[in-house]
Amino acid sequence: MGEKVYGHMSPVLLVFRDCESLLRGESLRGSPWRVGWKWRGDEVSIQGLSWSGRAAAEAELAAARECSGHGRAYLDGVVVDGRPACECNTCYGGPECSLFLPSCSADADDGDPLFLEPFWKQHAESSAVVVAGWHRMSYSFSDQTTLSKELESLLRKLHSLVGNAITDGKYILFGVGSTQLSAAVHALSPLNSSLPASVVASIPYYALYQMQTELFDSADCSFQGDPVRWKNVTNTTGDIIEFVTAPNNPDGQLNEAILHGPNVKTIHDRAYYWPHFTGIPSPADEDLTIFTISKLTGHAGSRFKAYARVKCEREEDRNCIEILNAAKILGRGGSIFHDDNRYTRLSLIRSDDNFDMLISRLESLVSGEDGAKIM
Repeated sequence: MGEKVYGHMSPVLLVFRDCESLLRGESLRGSPWRVGWKWRGDEVSIQGLSWSGRAAAEAELAAARECSGHGRAYLDGVVVDGRPACECNTCYGGPECSLFLPSCSADADDGDPLFLEPFWKQHAESSAVVVAGWHRMSYSFSDQTTLSKELESLLRKLHSLVGNAITDGKYILFGVGSTQLSAAVHALSPLNSSLPASVVASIPYYALYQMQTELFDSADCSFQGDPVRWKNVTNTTGDIIEFVTAPNNPDGQLNEAILHGPNVKTIHDRAYYWPHFTGIPSPADEDLTIFTISKLTGHAGSRFKAYARVKCEREEDRNCIEILNAAKILGRGGSIFHDDNRYTRLSLIRSDDNFDMLISRLESLVSGEDGAKIM
């Protein structure tokens, strides 16, 4: 028998006939077993759960793998010897992620939101979801909408509770990540116009604003860089679309719009406008604002970044990312954000192992010869 205690009004007993297989971590699919559920609240017992019970048991087995505290196992990962294999954090290896790799680089290049993982582990029961394979296979809901009314209601309630946005009287549109919502550029561009809209963003700006605009090579819009060059132009013809990012990526500043006027349209990118990234001086109330759930919860796999913007101060250190790379620190150079290469963005939201390695590499860098003058 195996016993697992859960919280209030939740199942408190799992009974496995094949206990030895359970302890070995083998898959329970196809093995003879049964589940007994007992509810604390009213002592009602529910016997005979089948697919949902097996799904819960297998999820528990994967979650139970400690991976030496330097990795994790997933149900959809590679299976070795009948159980999900450990997927190790950066700088760790081996079957149980117990092998430290001292020569590896501290990876602060991309934002991998594992710093929120302990929160979800502490709330495993309340955040767990079991989804049937046939769950909502249709494109639409019964009312012929393509967005759950309950989900929309909860999102509005969330913004209200957090106090970071006013949603009353506004529409909510969904995309696969905030990057996809940059399709707003296309929606705001004039159709069949001889003069394309100018897309602008304050330096340093998120590189994908420019990359996306140029990738689609549309006749309706073109990327024109920093909006400052347009600020004092009085005879501007054609539409201008300004990205206003607050907090900004990469420097975290709460940017405000530079341009105003009848021919200016503004896209407010507030992906990081959540209280665990920045103070919320007032709720956003713009015409068009982009948020992402992944920045809130850390589930980047459903489509997160915090950053430290580092500047190399020595006169001869004109390319900061090269200095950091030589010290085995991976980041993103300033040129990616159309910024000075003396700046580098370092992501701080990866796992504790990544963060500890980054601090160690930085300490080694600044403690070297003349290191204290570098940054």
